[in-house]
Amino acid sequence: MIQNLSSVAQAEGVEESRLRRLVGIGHTTIVKNARRDIPALGIGEGLSTKINANIGTSPLTTDLDFELEKARVAVEAGAHTVMDLSTGAGIDETRRAILKAIDVPVGTVPVYQAFAEKRFDMTPEALLHVIEAQCKDGVDFITVHCGIRLEQARRLSKKTRIIPVTSRGGSVLAAWMLKTGQENPLYAEYDALLEIAKEYDVVLSLGDALRPGSLLDANDYFQNSELETLGELTKRARQAGVQVIIEGPGHMPLDTIVDNVKYQKLVCDGAPYYVLGPLVTDTALGYDHISGAIGGAIAAAAGVDFLCYVTPAEHVGLPDVEDVEKGVIASKIAAHAADIVKLGGKARCEDERISRARGVLDWHTMEKYALDKKTRARIEKAKNDEPCTMCGDLCALKVCDDLIDKEDPKDDGA
Repeated sequence: MIQNLSSVAQAEGVEESRLRRLVGIGHTTIVKNARRDIPALGIGEGLSTKINANIGTSPLTTDLDFELEKARVAVEAGAHTVMDLSTGAGIDETRRAILKAIDVPVGTVPVYQAFAEKRFDMTPEALLHVIEAQCKDGVDFITVHCGIRLEQARRLSKKTRIIPVTSRGGSVLAAWMLKTGQENPLYAEYDALLEIAKEYDVVLSLGDALRPGSLLDANDYFQNSELETLGELTKRARQAGVQVIIEGPGHMPLDTIVDNVKYQKLVCDGAPYYVLGPLVTDTALGYDHISGAIGGAIAAAAGVDFLCYVTPAEHVGLPDVEDVEKGVIASKIAAHAADIVKLGGKARCEDERISRARGVLDWHTMEKYALDKKTRARIEKAKNDEPCTMCGDLCALKVCDDLIDKEDPKDDGA
């Protein structure tokens, strides 16, 4: 852990002593499985906002090469972590191949595999077995929906919510509880889960099974009661020496995001917050990466530490390589915009470099510091002092250069 703290402090430009304190109180996590040889990643207070990209097979589409290409593109575009959400054939093979292919932390949702293999015959022991097997493979963090309870599952209906459950892991556990009449095994066997996580130094991402899937369901009883349970489980994890992050919504009206972040930080005692989006409108079908970036920028500026990207394919189908790239870039813009607020000059320096380069039509420097490293394809004239085709000889910068005295105003000849 000491070595990981040092490398993260250096990468983030923060004092190691401060980082150690923040990790000690659970406001920051260091993500790296003890069995993987990758750079450790810091997520939490005082650090830059991180981005996750989801990939993975589905029961209808299983193509390992396709998922590996998406993983590589996600990392190249700037994703700090990748989650394998595979539910199709060869889940073990897919996960292990992804772990070998990329050198960033990899996350999973173990209940997907456990339920896919056993369906309603899934036992708590079988679920814990899958969790341990994935941790042993080298997975760095796992989403575990520990906060949804049997009582809540029984209260879910079309009358209580527009969309009772939008989380796939949450729906699986709710259905299992209603079918068997048993409590959520991730809650009932939480102590055993903590033992596994501690052995492999795996971060628990406490999932929001009851996150809102509609603006009309945001901030309701189900969302908030689950969050309160996650607050209790956060304390238990810290007592056991296990790091956690907390997952959040989801779909949420823009004007409620800041209050949600404040509430999470209060209930979960400053634990790192990880949100999907949030999406600020339900109408952006095909453009949900933009809706998610708007919500993500507001959330991260308010204190969210980790953004899960949203792709244009959200609510439509399995994302392709282009969807993955667009989703990562949209989230990078949101994260950077938020970091300008949270980190000040440390984040704003690249904006200054681009602004100064733009002022003199220095295309090469603009390309260098652009968030999208593939900007070159969009630059039609990559030569200094030449305006783009938008304005031509009516370029504002050129017109100003012709009118404004370029000499230092202080040099008055005296």
